[in-house]
Amino acid sequence: MFVHKNWNKTDVLEKFAAQTAKRSLKDLTIGPVITWTNEEIKGHIDACMELDGAEILFGGAPLKNHTIPSKYGSYEPTAIKIPLKHLRAKKKRELITKELFGPSAIVSEYANKDIDFLLDVLEGLPHHLTAACVSNDPLFNDRIMSRTLNGT
Repeated sequence: MFVHKNWNKTDVLEKFAAQTAKRSLKDLTIGPVITWTNEEIKGHIDACMELDGAEILFGGAPLKNHTIPSKYGSYEPTAIKIPLKHLRAKKKRELITKELFGPSAIVSEYANKDIDFLLDVLEGLPHHLTAACVSNDPLFNDRIMSRTLNGT
């Protein structure tokens, strides 16, 4: 999740955390991660947290009181904020953009000068999964959407 630095003046990340906190096993808005174990998820979180300036915004712990078999991942929805500078290094970018197919997000703040770099990062992702551009500036939306394979 790339968040423009101006959004830090809002409560968007707090709202993101509040909405995520509503998810539960009971209503099936959280479920097992069939491609990762808890040990693998923890390893990924730990590797991300070793990056200078990384911080857990919410989550980051295994689920409790469930019957999900240990061969599947069962983690709280998690968001980790990582400085954009780390995406500039190929090895770190591979770590940061690795898809868990679970309730996880990486959040990086950007400025206007970073937009072309962000587009290169997005287009370099191997699976071109869904992306969204949220802005009330139609020229900005057109610039982003005209340079991506995916999006809404």
